[in-house]
Amino acid sequence: MSEKGCCDSVGQCFFDYYTSKLLVIRSKKVGTLNRFTQALVIAYVIGYVCVLKKGYQDTDTVLSSVTTKVKGIALTNTTELGVRIWDVADYIIPPQEDGSFFVLTNMIITPNQTQSKCAENPNPASICTSRRNCKRGFNDARGDGVRTGRCVNYNNTVKTCEVLSWCPLEKIVDPPNPPLLADAENFTVLIKNNIRYPKFNFNKRNILPNINSSYLTQCVFSRKTDPDCPIFRLKDIVKEADEDFQTMAVNGGVMGVQIRWDCDLDMPQSWCVPRYSFRRLDNKDPDNTVAPGYNFRYAKYYMNNDDKESRTLIKGYGIRFDVMVFGQAGKFNIVPTLLNIGAGLALLGLVNIICDWIVLTCMTRKHHYREQKYTYVDDFGLLSYEET
Repeated sequence: MSEKGCCDSVGQCFFDYYTSKLLVIRSKKVGTLNRFTQALVIAYVIGYVCVLKKGYQDTDTVLSSVTTKVKGIALTNTTELGVRIWDVADYIIPPQEDGSFFVLTNMIITPNQTQSKCAENPNPASICTSRRNCKRGFNDARGDGVRTGRCVNYNNTVKTCEVLSWCPLEKIVDPPNPPLLADAENFTVLIKNNIRYPKFNFNKRNILPNINSSYLTQCVFSRKTDPDCPIFRLKDIVKEADEDFQTMAVNGGVMGVQIRWDCDLDMPQSWCVPRYSFRRLDNKDPDNTVAPGYNFRYAKYYMNNDDKESRTLIKGYGIRFDVMVFGQAGKFNIVPTLLNIGAGLALLGLVNIICDWIVLTCMTRKHHYREQKYTYVDDFGLLSYEET
């Protein structure tokens, strides 16, 4: 009998059909909760999804190319080089990079180096007392050259292993302060940025249509007077990042030039303009001063009258400027519009489910509401809520 009753119940549930029943509850509490929740959903869909996030638009990310051109002249007067003029061919190393450029601001110069033998710079591995401490042919990756096997005087008090290298060796000293190329703060850079949104076949560049050649030859970027000028003074870039150029120029560093293209293509194209921002990218933690700044070595080679090669070694310090382009464009499309409208309607349906659950489980007259909400009908007639 129990098995038969179970099968009957399963069969009855299987063949049940549910349909909606409209129940109007005249309650200020329930009505207020319902309208308030609906208002929140409508505000979310219209205010956040449609207005703020532009949910009615299709979007595309930016494709970009960047080229730069630096201009400026600097004058130095050093013991090693004497009076010298530095132009763009001297301080931009290398001449072209992909989306960045480097400006030389400081240096340690070791002139007249030749391939010869000399005493290695003192360090725990190179200090010696006899030739037994200097293995012939030993090449330390962190050393200055290949050892000859001799222990020679570095000065009156210290002996080090002799090496075959470019001599005289570079001295281990701090970079000059103030920096040698302090005038670099007045150099200017022209940043040319071309962008494309392929989905919308939209192209533009940061040299806007209203900029002519005469304006470009005299303008310098300023947020107040020339916000659209693509020519930037290096000092202003560093200052915008709350840094001091002269301080940064001593050891070098890395600056970021950020160009953002956020374009609403439902609006006039003249509204789509670049926004510039600047920040320092390398570490400037006062508690972590190991290997600060940005530097590298390069050399200029010469051939003497006796056909002997020599070089001037330069340990260059400077500021690397990385140009980074971000952006997103949006344009009206019926597909995301319908998807967001459908999502909004689904949320409104969820409001009714939440209110039904509150009415049928939390209200004082919940049993009465259940009787009115659910009515069971079979082939023989109407069954009330209590009979079921």
